[in-house]
Amino acid sequence: MSKDRKIDIEEVNGVTVVRLLEKKILDESNIEALGQELFALVDVDGRRKVVLEFKVVEYLSSAALGKLITLNQKMAAAKGKLVLCCIQKEILEVFMITQLHRILTICDDLDQALDQF
Repeated sequence: MSKDRKIDIEEVNGVTVVRLLEKKILDESNIEALGQELFALVDVDGRRKVVLEFKVVEYLSSAALGKLITLNQKMAAAKGKLVLCCIQKEILEVFMITQLHRILTICDDLDQALDQF
């Protein structure tokens, strides 16, 4: 795989666990590349159970939030499910302010996220 990958993928009991590898998801080109990798999970690989782990992410731009919304819509359209976990407090506050916690499934940790399936 390319050294420029933005994600790491692991299968856990039939669920695709996607670890975001960037601390700061701010740059437009990085966000576009991340979006392409995430969308390919659904559109190309046909994955239907996906957990996004945010453990290392410290900053997230509004454009990156848009990619998450689109990914969630793609998953729903494909009759799949997207769950987010391990989101740092500062980023979680953004999800609350923007009301995204109402449309995205957010869990505290990976175990809790895996239990959603």
